[in-house]
Amino acid sequence: MDKMIGVCGLTCTECPAYQATQNNDDAARAKTAETWSKEFHADIKPADINCDGCVSQSGRLFHHCHVCEIRRCGLGHGVVNCAYCDDHGCARLVAFFEMAPEAKRTLESIRQNL
Repeated sequence: MDKMIGVCGLTCTECPAYQATQNNDDAARAKTAETWSKEFHADIKPADINCDGCVSQSGRLFHHCHVCEIRRCGLGHGVVNCAYCDDHGCARLVAFFEMAPEAKRTLESIRQNL
């Protein structure tokens, strides 16, 4: 499976929601829903765990992808991901990197190869 890098720099193909969807694995959906419900203090159901990756055009996205400001901004700017944005390193992205340093490393690696 090819790597799919999300707008923010997270690797969609490594996400448990993406993997459960691609494998049509209800047990993985249930486990992910339970884990994320605890981790994010939210009521996430196994039926909510359906995602084809934030850059896909399928319309099957995890709820957060629909409301993600970084995704919305990147798509609005017409970039593949934030590494390609003229405003790379904006405040929104820097705040996100505090929670997801691996996304920062991914985007920086992409920028080095542009």
